[in-house]
Parts: sequence; structure tokens; C-alpha cells
Amino acid sequence: MHPQSKTVLFVHNYEIFKEDIHLANFDGLVFSSFSKTGDKPDTYLFLMSTFRILNEKSFLAYGYNGFMTYDFEGKLLSRVELNDFQIPNYSPLLMGYGMEKLGEKYIYINQDSPENSDYSDKNRYDEMYLLDLLDPTTGEKERIIKFPESSIFKSGKYFFRNAWDPVFHLADNKIYVAFGLEPTIYSFNASPPYELKSVLPIDLKDYNYFKGADDYSEDVSFFGRRFTSGMILNIKKVGDYFLVAYFPGYDELDTQTNFENKSPEESKLFRERMQKKYPSRIAILDSTGNVTNDFVPDNLEPSSMLLRDGQLWIMEKPDEEVERDYFRLFRVGLKLKND
Repeated sequence: MHPQSKTVLFVHNYEIFKEDIHLANFDGLVFSSFSKTGDKPDTYLFLMSTFRILNEKSFLAYGYNGFMTYDFEGKLLSRVELNDFQIPNYSPLLMGYGMEKLGEKYIYINQDSPENSDYSDKNRYDEMYLLDLLDPTTGEKERIIKFPESSIFKSGKYFFRNAWDPVFHLADNKIYVAFGLEPTIYSFNASPPYELKSVLPIDLKDYNYFKGADDYSEDVSFFGRRFTSGMILNIKKVGDYFLVAYFPGYDELDTQTNFENKSPEESKLFRERMQKKYPSRIAILDSTGNVTNDFVPDNLEPSSMLLRDGQLWIMEKPDEEVERDYFRLFRVGLKLKND
């Protein structure tokens, strides 16, 4: 999204590995559409992050083929190959999860996989980098920021894959980060050596999150916690307030029930009950960590929070009953307290 030019850039995935890029104005009129997938010289092949609009005429794609800059008609303007390309461990290609600009570079999640895809080595929590500093002019990346010593991921416990997926926000010359399921906002200096500056625990009501296991396991009751544990989904800082989107997680009884044997119909009904019982929420915190409001936004997707030019935007939830040929984005303000 680019408020200055009133432009929205989005992707329509109509087939596996096939997608169309669309650009629309703030009246909802699509003024340009094209595709840049496939194995051709001017394609990004596969995306590793959401697009980033650069100005009123061009946008940046971070993909397998490098940093690709296109104009609004789809013409390739420049390509910079990646110096240290690895197939990413995961790529969250959703609104609210993209690269954030830091000077002439971008902060983004670290997408490395462990050696031999081995998640059973506890030493990995000491060695893991959580974020990357990307240079679109050279294709280089610098791995930055490890778990602070106070993090739950340094407790000596084992965690399921991607339990630590970071969400982050840049403001006040700081990088604010929450590590996956851990209900804490860490702030780091936004310049080398990216030192830890503060730790802000988040006291969320009825937040049920996995606190680690003594032993690593390949059992579904271990790695399946990815779908039952509370998770911090997005963080934004607006003025002196933090906005925290989160999934509250199942309580212990529902977690146990989740892993019990059930028929397909029982599983379907159970999932539907859990979706209604545990909707994602947004908490508003002051600078001391005090929660001033905590709510389920009406028909809005909490994880999609996007801040552009001081404007906060959120995507409408899709209608589960009616298939629509459009989606809507809302500019919203802060309601600091429940009346």
C-alpha cells in the first residue's frame, strides 16, 4: 500500500505457482495487471516477501531471482542477484508481514533452515539469527539479532518448528521484535551492533502458550502445538502505544482434546468450535506495558495490520458464507479503552 500515490498492490493466486499482480487506486479501480511468475529472465520466480511500493511509478520484489524492480506496467527496471541465496524455510506472503525500510536497506525475517533441517539440537537457540538486513543494491544480507538471554527460547527447553517466528516494527531508531509465542516486546538499537535496549513483557488475559518441553519429539502432540499455542501475530507502534495482534491459544483441556482420535466429522466440528472460541485479538498497550484495551475487531483480520505514512490499515476478514470477487481495506484509529 502507498498512501501518497493512493495505490494498492496485491496478488491473486489462481493456480499453484501461478499468480497475477494487480495495481488499483483507492477507489478500487484496477489500472494494471500482469504476471511475473515462471522461469523467464524478467520474473522473480518465487516470492520470499510481499511486494514493496517504492514510489508513484515502481515497486520492489524480493524473490528467488533476486531484487527485481518493476514499473506499474510490469516492465523490469533492474535486477540484483542475491549473493547468498538459500531456499527459504518459510515465506509469510500476507499483508502485515513484509520487509520494512531501514535507511537504504530493509529489515526482514531470517529465513534460514538449520543444518540438515535438524530441529532437535538445543544449541540452535544460541546460534540462531532471527532477522536479516537486506541490501537491494548489492544483493547482500547481514544476519542480525539473536535471542536475548532472558528469552524463553534460552530456557533450555525444546520448541516446535517456527515457534519463534518473529514479528517486528521499526520506530524511534529502534527495532521492536516479538518472538513467536513469547509474550514480550524486545527493542534493539536500529544500528550496529543492534544492542538490546529494553524488554517489555505483555500481560495478555487468558493467553495460553507453549512453554517448551524437556525432550524433543516428532510426535504430532509436540509439533502440532503450532496450531494450539498462543502466538504473537503482529506488532505496531502508533505514537506512544503498541498494538499487538495475537492468537490467544487453546486452554489445556482443549489442547488435549485437539490431539485425541476423532472421526473426520468430529474433527471438523471441533475446529469450528475452536475458531469461534479463540478468535485472534488486538491488545493496545501503553509504553509501560499496561493493557488499555483488548478486543476482537469486528470483521477485521488482526494479523494484517499495516502502517504506512502514519496511517494504520487492516484488511477485512473474508466472508465464510459468501464468495466475493473483491476485498476491502480499512483505515482505522485507536480506541484506547473499552467504554
